[in-house]
Amino acid sequence: MKEGFRQSMAWLHTWCGLTCGWLLCAIFLTGTLSVFRDPITRWMQATPALPSASTHAALPEQALVPRALAQLRQLAPQARLWRITLPAYPGEALTLFWRTPDGQGQASLDPGSGEVLPSLWGRQTEGGRHFMSFHYTLHGGIPGYWLVGWVSMCGLIALVSGVIVHKRIFLDFFTFRPGKGQRSWLDAHNATAVLTLPFLLMIVYTGLAYFYTSYMPAPLHAVYGSDEDAYTRYADDLSPASAVAGADTTGLNSVPAYLPELVQRAAVLNGAPAQTLVIERPDQPGSKLRVIAPVADTGSSRRLLNPANSVVFDANSGAVLEQHADASRTDVRAQDVEEVIKTLHVAGFGGWISKWLYFICGLAGTLMMATGTLLFSIKRRRRSEQEFGAATAGIYRVVEALNVAALAGTALASVAYFYANRLVPAAQAERVQIEIHAFLWVWMATLLHALLRPPARAWVEQLAVTALLCLGLPLLNALTTGQHVGVYLAAGDLQRAGVELVSLAFAVAFAYGSYRAHRSAMRPAPVRAKRGATAARDAL
Repeated sequence: MKEGFRQSMAWLHTWCGLTCGWLLCAIFLTGTLSVFRDPITRWMQATPALPSASTHAALPEQALVPRALAQLRQLAPQARLWRITLPAYPGEALTLFWRTPDGQGQASLDPGSGEVLPSLWGRQTEGGRHFMSFHYTLHGGIPGYWLVGWVSMCGLIALVSGVIVHKRIFLDFFTFRPGKGQRSWLDAHNATAVLTLPFLLMIVYTGLAYFYTSYMPAPLHAVYGSDEDAYTRYADDLSPASAVAGADTTGLNSVPAYLPELVQRAAVLNGAPAQTLVIERPDQPGSKLRVIAPVADTGSSRRLLNPANSVVFDANSGAVLEQHADASRTDVRAQDVEEVIKTLHVAGFGGWISKWLYFICGLAGTLMMATGTLLFSIKRRRRSEQEFGAATAGIYRVVEALNVAALAGTALASVAYFYANRLVPAAQAERVQIEIHAFLWVWMATLLHALLRPPARAWVEQLAVTALLCLGLPLLNALTTGQHVGVYLAAGDLQRAGVELVSLAFAVAFAYGSYRAHRSAMRPAPVRAKRGATAARDAL
């Protein structure tokens, strides 16, 4: 390969990685946390014991569904849609949701008594969904959505150009020289890049392809039009429901009388008990009941695609209209390509082992991006070429502050989000937005702090504060809710216990990072090395 081409790739790798690396670092870290969005959401909801927990066992499904339906008729008789979500875990409340022409509403039912609870049970929060939303929109709406797409494309370019630039990339993977300053950062950058290279290429590409109809809408608009229902028509064509003969409706007189019977029939057709019931146009002509089974545990499945099975009934007659049973399907459809891309991106296969592998690789990828931006700052700090004239020093000062805010700042804002969840009163209005705003304001504050403090001190202080907050999170939980890791483990709730145990592990990691940053800041600057490296390596 010609040296000139490698030099041009080095320039591309450097500036694509630098200009997009800060946002990519935050996007990767929040995306990594969103792998465990369900356990995070359950921990943040902090659901207390139900009123009937000590006196009543949970009602059977046959008795609970009619009571939920009766409450919906009382709460929202004119609704266009009702949704009943049955408890997924012991001790959880049943959730009612309805949509009317004027808006929507929610309520919680005690599954032991069937009575409506005085308020939505548990703390209202975005939970782990916040990290997922930030991951692909930066909470910036449509502009944020397109910005994430742009920096993801630049990240893919940086990955490919990085492979081209590093002639000895796989050999360098086995080389790490600690305590060597710039050389150590380069070794760390190479090692984390090679270790996670297949994962990084896959995750960035599938992240872009996940929204292919949005980033490249022309084919969809050409065939299905540009109205808001275009994608629905496209999806229906890709995944037609299985045709099912009408069911025997003898003895089915009214929805309250036979709805539990339909739910039982759906359990047989789905091969699993119901998790969610959705009734469209309730008590009206053309009303439909969709019964959705829970997603199977993918850890025991050898299939990559494991969607939830569902059955659609005519709610007035009881006839089966549609059946989606992908577990028994052996044919291959065009939509499977899209579903595989989405499943690969969100770790929707392989159970908890797959999620932990994604989590570890995501953290390594975040470190790869952080070490890349740090390496640039260290090189330019020692050998500035005055690329920006008189503004060069100021620009590189901003670069160093952005380095701090991208990694330490995002981590600090993330743990501040958990603190806001526990410190904001459970009954506070708009507490969901308050939690998200706490994350964003703390993130901006870390950038301001990094601009005002010397870079080395900013690293030490932000990493130390993050470590202290991670260490104190289980204590804060115990003080504000009475729940803690011991309670979770005693109840066999490994998901919520895992949130606090991972927080303690992060506390150790950030404390060590702060200690190393302090040691590095106290070390005298090394003597400038001779310029004998190749131009391509210098450009990194």
